[in-house]
Amino acid sequence: MHAKDIPEGILPAHSALFYGGSWHEPSSGQYCDTINPAYNQPITKAPVANAADVDAAVRAAHTAFPAWASTPPVERGRCLRKAADILRKHAKELALLDSLNNGNPVSALAMDADFAADCLDYFAGLATEVKGETIPMGDGNFNYTVQEPLGVVARVVAYNHPLMFAAARLAAPLAAGNTVVLKAPDQAPLSIIRLAELVGNIFPPGVANFLCGSRECGDAMTRHPLVQKITLVGGVSTGKAVMKTAADSLKPVLLELGGKNALVAYPDADIEKLISGVIGGMNFTWSGQSCGSTSRVFLHESIYDEVLERVVKLLPQRHKPGIPTDPTTTMGSLVNAAQLEKVKRYVAIGLEDGGRLVAGGRQPEDEALKDGFFYEATVFADMQPSMRLAQEEVFGPVMSVFKWHDEEALWDAVNGVDFGLTGSIWTQNLNTAHRAASSNRA
Repeated sequence: MHAKDIPEGILPAHSALFYGGSWHEPSSGQYCDTINPAYNQPITKAPVANAADVDAAVRAAHTAFPAWASTPPVERGRCLRKAADILRKHAKELALLDSLNNGNPVSALAMDADFAADCLDYFAGLATEVKGETIPMGDGNFNYTVQEPLGVVARVVAYNHPLMFAAARLAAPLAAGNTVVLKAPDQAPLSIIRLAELVGNIFPPGVANFLCGSRECGDAMTRHPLVQKITLVGGVSTGKAVMKTAADSLKPVLLELGGKNALVAYPDADIEKLISGVIGGMNFTWSGQSCGSTSRVFLHESIYDEVLERVVKLLPQRHKPGIPTDPTTTMGSLVNAAQLEKVKRYVAIGLEDGGRLVAGGRQPEDEALKDGFFYEATVFADMQPSMRLAQEEVFGPVMSVFKWHDEEALWDAVNGVDFGLTGSIWTQNLNTAHRAASSNRA
């Protein structure tokens, strides 16, 4: 879908920053193109917040905090439920907007707004459950604790599910009585600008604030003395930078970073289900741009050849790159040129290190996809744990397959990476499943 073909009403009406209950042009006057990665074409311009904009947004949130913290929990819950209802009403347009901006298939993104709405509803119900406790201290003494909101919470979200991450991560801090300043991913900010249009004024001015920007914006949020906590969904290098900066002011930090997750298959695994699990677990739908992808697949030697052969045969039928806004597409594009180059670089590294390329490993030849950042679903076989491709997160559609026979060596390999986000275990024996789960450091 070219920029000129975007349906009326899909793009946000504003190209500004939202804080303090109103829209503001960036103080520097700086805007940047935000692109449609399927065609490498600009969609529109997005505002770029600098440190001055961050200061204004944080101060608005700080000013709004006392009244919001004093708002009855039931009323805070009502606001969250109203926001949830609006997200469900606009779910289709939000899915299309994210698809245009980050390259994920619109059919798969359709569930993101509903999931975010469910999170808003869930924490709305918990707003009245923020309780302390009494502690017996003997006669003449009374000791109790009270759970109180922190103040301004800064949220930085990732580009692979912008709308879902943004809306869902507003829920808990707002329910507890905090105010929030949220930064959109610079690669795909449009759905979060639209989110601000839809739900920003449901809350009192300054309670929910939305910024767009890049490194300066995120760094200023982390450093700001009025920000009481910072949370991030993103890459490891960004997480390290946030933690180092936050340490100067002793800010608590909550990070969800990368993954190099392992799928482990035992000899007794149900082969049909396992094959679907291997393909589905890699999240090729998102072109592998998912921290939860099981990008390392450990197959027992007794089933290795059969499963690998059938995965390679079935994969192109399940996941073939296509235009993200086409409802029949089952695999979208990478988010930008930098991510495409990163994937190509890691494929080259895999070949140099001796991996056997058995699927993909190239950009598609489809003429309709020639200008976009597409890459075929890629599988390397006969991998060794020491290879770079087996150790480092690609965040792209590249899966590594390993053969194992010794269980002790298996878990040494599975746990021999710097990541520990998720895990997947395939067996029909309950004892094996529990033993494996306790061995997987995820």
